[in-house]
Amino acid sequence: MNAIQFPLSRVTIAFIFGILVAHFSNIDFIWANILIAFSFATFCGVYFWTQRQFIQNSFFGIATYFFSFCIGIYALMIHSSWNQKDNYVHQIHSFDIPHQTEIVLREKLKNTRYGQRYIALVNQIDNKNCSGKIMLNFKNNCLGNNVQIGTRLRLFTTIIPHKPPLNPDQFDYGKYLATKSILAQAYVEKSQFSVQHQLVKDAFYYSDLFRSKILLGLQKAHFKSVELNVLAALILGQQQDISQDIVRDYQMAGAIHILSVSGLHVGFIVIFLGFILKWLPKTKWVSYFKLAFILVSLWGFAFIAGLSPSVIRSVTMFSFVAIGLHLKRKTNMFHTLLVSLLMILLFEPSFLFDVGFQLSYLALFFILWLQPLLGSIWEPEYQITKYFWDILTVSFAAQIGTLPISIYYFHQFPGLFFVTNVIVIPFLSAIMALGLGLVILVLFGMTPLFLVRIVERLIYVLNYIIHKIASFDQLVIKEIPINILLVLCLYTFLIAVIVYFKKPSYQKLAFAFITIILIQGSFFYTRWTNQNKNELLVFNIKKATLIAERNGNNVVVFTNSTLGKNNPIQPYITANFSKVIKKKALPKLMYALNKKIVLIDSSRAYPKNTKPDILLLRQSPKINLNRVFQTCKPRLVIADVSNFKSYVSLWKATCLKEKIPFHNTYEKGFYKLEN
Repeated sequence: MNAIQFPLSRVTIAFIFGILVAHFSNIDFIWANILIAFSFATFCGVYFWTQRQFIQNSFFGIATYFFSFCIGIYALMIHSSWNQKDNYVHQIHSFDIPHQTEIVLREKLKNTRYGQRYIALVNQIDNKNCSGKIMLNFKNNCLGNNVQIGTRLRLFTTIIPHKPPLNPDQFDYGKYLATKSILAQAYVEKSQFSVQHQLVKDAFYYSDLFRSKILLGLQKAHFKSVELNVLAALILGQQQDISQDIVRDYQMAGAIHILSVSGLHVGFIVIFLGFILKWLPKTKWVSYFKLAFILVSLWGFAFIAGLSPSVIRSVTMFSFVAIGLHLKRKTNMFHTLLVSLLMILLFEPSFLFDVGFQLSYLALFFILWLQPLLGSIWEPEYQITKYFWDILTVSFAAQIGTLPISIYYFHQFPGLFFVTNVIVIPFLSAIMALGLGLVILVLFGMTPLFLVRIVERLIYVLNYIIHKIASFDQLVIKEIPINILLVLCLYTFLIAVIVYFKKPSYQKLAFAFITIILIQGSFFYTRWTNQNKNELLVFNIKKATLIAERNGNNVVVFTNSTLGKNNPIQPYITANFSKVIKKKALPKLMYALNKKIVLIDSSRAYPKNTKPDILLLRQSPKINLNRVFQTCKPRLVIADVSNFKSYVSLWKATCLKEKIPFHNTYEKGFYKLEN
């Protein structure tokens, strides 16, 4: 079966290309309107023309794909929070002053060491009605632990728009939040907010109420806290209280996806419900009852799990899968998968850039497409053997399908993920089945202690197994360099190999070998591109100074500090296929890229009359910058974060007066000098 030959596949691909073009280009909203109007008129005109001609059907196909492409552009434009005039970011004239803001708490996030975090809906800014999402950071847990979702707050605080990463190739958290339509955040102290008495009792409020009732019932049954937090993540979609040690173990074992409600969990529910309902009579009306029961159960699960975007996305996807299973047509599963993809992106096109969305659809697609091929390698004789063989092949198919993009986002590969999946999935199946039953009973006021102890013990054993697998951290391959070009070439190779093994031919084998050459070519092209780059970077590192000079793939690091595991230079090295060949102490004078750089530290000693191109100030030297300029007037002054902010402000004012460019890494992040 060649899924790409489905007309719906081509329409979906054109639609996705439209979203990508709108995302990576600066198309004006007026042009988006012109494009959608022109493409619709073309589509209608070609349709009526082909109805008369009976032969030029290819023109109708082209018009359809172009119309789908333009819909993709338009969908992203109209759903973008930046294009919504009533969004609160357009109501704020200055982000430097506090604003009177009225918000409603929507979702609780994992706490940080600084305090509590929530996603909230903005209703008013300075008494003006508006809309949009904002992330709130309540310092020192000042909000308290008994606050309900739906609580209305009045704030008087500064709204802070997202800033780019402070160091090169770091994870862009602001961009990540923006894809979730969260365009700003605020830091709130106890004196800056007041709680309004009237709650907003919407679906999210009642969902939180049910979850609180379930957790309270389990706590009264003395469900151990560590295991309860894992159960809350698996079934209720609440990861806020899981300890960092547990999270790290799941990451190292390649099982972190288990802790967030996703397609895996929803898929288990579909399979479990199908197993229970298969004993019913196989009649037409019973079949419709089964489908209705599964759909109601899935959306009931989404409600209990908090109606978060990831849960709604997974439930929508498997709702279409359930419909496909109900229709029982040979090609229907791929059709339903494409329909669900198209429907989700039509209403939330920004999901296309969500990592969870990409991994979910790739995993399910490769399970449907590749697992039958892997399963046909061996036909086990016994049922128990077949069960474990199916788990292994499903895990292989999902992992193979998501491997390139997983490495691209996380730059690591857990070597024992196969062992993890074979061992963990049976436990997860039992925990999901018994845990869901326990949750439903607790909702109805029943908490059977024997079931509590069974689920608690299963989670304890699961955590223990994960911890033991994670202890082999030497089998986790880290800091794997890869770029989007290599990812695309790897997927081309995977598709070519699978197509060949499904129906071998000489042409398909030749194409598979060509894709290997493409991978090699893209790798060498990347290496060659990096080989011709020379640059100097001053990093943003707290209470220290870090300078990196890169010549091709070799990096020389200048610092007087010890570089830990999470040093900011590692993402830069990985992203640029480079390696650190030498570490040196910071000099007073250095030359790089034909530039003379003078460093002044707390000792205040520096070479006089050098006329440097760049002056770098570090460790808060007590100097009069005007006097320094008399002996060496640089073309640029850089102050890194090892300096006191008060000193940096004075230096900035002096440079402004002397008309010398000033780069403050507190505000602007790292500095890069290229040739």
